[in-house]
Amino acid sequence: MTETRAISPDVSGNRIFRFAAFLYGLVAYLVFFAAFLYAVGFVADLVVPKTIDDGPASSIAEALTINLLLMTLFAVQHSLMARKQFKQWWTQYVPAPMERSTYVLFASLKLILLFWQWRPMPEILWHIEEPEMAVTITALSFAGWLIALSSTFLINHFELFGLHQVANNLSGLEMPTPRFRTPLYYKFVRHPIYLGFVIAFWAAPTMSAGHLLFAAVTTAYIFVGIFLEERDLVETFGDEYRRYKERVSMLLPWRYLTSR
Repeated sequence: MTETRAISPDVSGNRIFRFAAFLYGLVAYLVFFAAFLYAVGFVADLVVPKTIDDGPASSIAEALTINLLLMTLFAVQHSLMARKQFKQWWTQYVPAPMERSTYVLFASLKLILLFWQWRPMPEILWHIEEPEMAVTITALSFAGWLIALSSTFLINHFELFGLHQVANNLSGLEMPTPRFRTPLYYKFVRHPIYLGFVIAFWAAPTMSAGHLLFAAVTTAYIFVGIFLEERDLVETFGDEYRRYKERVSMLLPWRYLTSR
């Protein structure tokens, strides 16, 4: 996810509206961050009240149907609202400074719905008995979450999640023109955020059927998301991004390693 997500805000309107828009963006951001932290425990089957292997018992067919519907709902909303054409239509009704915050809020609520309604599929496919190896795998999963989160700060975390837009609108400032940058991880792989998620989802000392379903479907969606996102990036940055694609790998840093 190598981009600066910027929409030039409409900085017109009175101070009360701008402040209300800022509060809305702040709430949306806090909901996102709470959902992100919950997701860590949900996938790792740790700490949080309901995890990927907890919940009401159901048949395999019911669990499979509900879980696939929940993930499909998230994927459709997440991809549709991120497209340029949707944003152009959507900002006829949602003020431009609040567009990104609304997207983030909707995505977070869909994720919370998934946590709430997820049906466990508890059949164990593999389990690592050796304690040190299990701890190592768990640590790798947490490292994946850290890679995903830290990658957002390398580009513009607060713009990515809508706070920059509403803060600039409150100050009466326009958003800066998007710039193509490749800091740190982005020099090795084009999508370190997605790489972090893949590591976090698959590095599991105990893999249930439900966890495998979640990891497999979200990984498939990641590849769809990359295709759509890179199409938008080429449209925005043109040959600069095409050259970047030629020299930097998508998820695994094999081009960087073979060039050493």
